Amino acid sequence: MSDPADAGPYEVLDPRFVSGRCANGDARLERLFGDGRWVEGPLYLPAWRQLVFSDIPNDRILRWDEETGVVGLFRAPAGHGNGNTLDREGRLITCEQGDRRVTRTEHDGSITVIADRYQGLRLNSPNDAVVRSDGSIWFSDPTFGITSDYEGHRAPSEIGAANVYRVDPGTGEVRLAAHGFRGPNGLVFSPDERELFVSDTTAGRIRAFEVREDGTLSDGRVFAEAGEGATFDNIRFDDGGRLWAAAMADGVHCYDPDGTLIGRLRVPEPVSNIAFGGPKNNRLFITATTSLYSLVMAVTGLPRVLPPGGAPAPGPTGITAPRA
Repeated sequence: MSDPADAGPYEVLDPRFVSGRCANGDARLERLFGDGRWVEGPLYLPAWRQLVFSDIPNDRILRWDEETGVVGLFRAPAGHGNGNTLDREGRLITCEQGDRRVTRTEHDGSITVIADRYQGLRLNSPNDAVVRSDGSIWFSDPTFGITSDYEGHRAPSEIGAANVYRVDPGTGEVRLAAHGFRGPNGLVFSPDERELFVSDTTAGRIRAFEVREDGTLSDGRVFAEAGEGATFDNIRFDDGGRLWAAAMADGVHCYDPDGTLIGRLRVPEPVSNIAFGGPKNNRLFITATTSLYSLVMAVTGLPRVLPPGGAPAPGPTGITAPRA
């Protein structure tokens, strides 16, 4: 893979990457932090103009301040936290691999457990979560945090499978949403919320599932294959309907709505996660191995939390950040 310092971050594979202005923006990646062990879970908090992200093996969540550029400690220990998102009330939702649970940070700083078991059995190691406009919380549960002591605590799987689950917004019940994965990881809803996209890291593909009226999912279809020697981690949409995927050593992939790979962003370290943020939601934050990078772009990210009905709102989300 080419070094961004030599060729810039953009690799055009299809004319649509240029016509969609995906290759416009900063000429170089900006490295904001480089002292992690394996960083993931970036989440921009508009009210604070800060980004929280997880340093999983070091069992801490960090925060980067946009106005000062300073990186400080948000929480430690953090249950070997991985993916972070916000619910519809602006509270922080964290997937804790080590503690094998999904938690919510209340506005007063207290922690509420949202999910830690399915049918009486302990979860494996929740990885990523997304909130739908109806308030339901969906999360992936691979075994990455229990296969060793590096990103969690080594333990056998009680469930015996790696699934995607849905937490009912009314009852709090944890329901099976989709199964048949080898290593479910990143989650994101399509702009109209009619489909849930899931990256299966171990299988090297992204699958798309139709969301039915009762909250259940279809059998799914393959949206993209990573190709030989590559795989996917988390995924995000921009407001043009393009899907951006953290593709480990292959940088960041950009897919047209029809599933065509139209371009890549070159990154000097294997990419774990991505997130849009900044005042205009057009700054792409990239966690990659030990580092946090950013790239101000000409495309705008789809807000993580959509208004009721799933219709995307223009500009920044304006949601309230949780208190630490």
